[in-house]
Amino acid sequence: MKILDTRFVRGFVKMADDGFQQGWHERNGGNLSYRLTPVEVESIRPRLNAPGDWEPIGAHVPGLAGEFFLVTGSGKYFRNIVSDPEACLAIIELDETGENYRIRWGLVEGGRPTSELPAHLMNHEVKKRVTGGMHRVIYHAHTTNIIALTFVLPLSDEVFTRELWEMATECPVVFPDGVGVIGWMVPGGEEIAIATSKLMEKYDVVIWAHHGMFCSGENFDHTFGLMHTVEKSAEILCKVMAMTPNKLQTITADNLRDLAKGFHLELPERFLYDKFK
Repeated sequence: MKILDTRFVRGFVKMADDGFQQGWHERNGGNLSYRLTPVEVESIRPRLNAPGDWEPIGAHVPGLAGEFFLVTGSGKYFRNIVSDPEACLAIIELDETGENYRIRWGLVEGGRPTSELPAHLMNHEVKKRVTGGMHRVIYHAHTTNIIALTFVLPLSDEVFTRELWEMATECPVVFPDGVGVIGWMVPGGEEIAIATSKLMEKYDVVIWAHHGMFCSGENFDHTFGLMHTVEKSAEILCKVMAMTPNKLQTITADNLRDLAKGFHLELPERFLYDKFK
């Protein structure tokens, strides 16, 4: 089977195009990565390019040593992925130390993996460990309404989680652990990668102030659906705030506790604080 015909590549391309259609990927904004399963690696091994030179990742991820990833390329436009995936994507292999990578497929017109590769791999390592290997997708997008909220809400996990939960009943069901928030940082470096990976120990969603969102999930549908839900909640909140600074009614902390009982969830009490004290 050709690499482009594999289910994981087709799913990756569809998710990338879905994100572009949402308006989350202007120019070369955003990035996506997927950790291949051993079966997927073996199914494409005969079609991989001959091993090339190792390049430094810019991070130390021994928990991912020897693994393969499908990633977007640095400077590549999401709008072009659906029409020319071999030019926009790469399959990379990590060495046995988890410190270097080499390209085994893709980027046929030249280039490198996403500049956020250290953040992606550090967070893949965390999510692999805390989910027992279940999570395989890391997604970063420039989600408009979440970015807007980072200018007007306190950059607090508790505030963002509570406000987003109140906007739609499904939100606590979709992200019951809440969301993490990081103040503005220079993208593409080790500092933001470390800060994000610390929050990914307990969240599947991390908001980068004035920049966008970083999400993790088991597969393409779950990860895209998670980001889509959080961004839609943010859109509702932006509309509410544009109409009035004071809500006349909302989903209360007790409503959220009742929802948790009904759906057999455990919602952290630190998000259910009394907002009127």
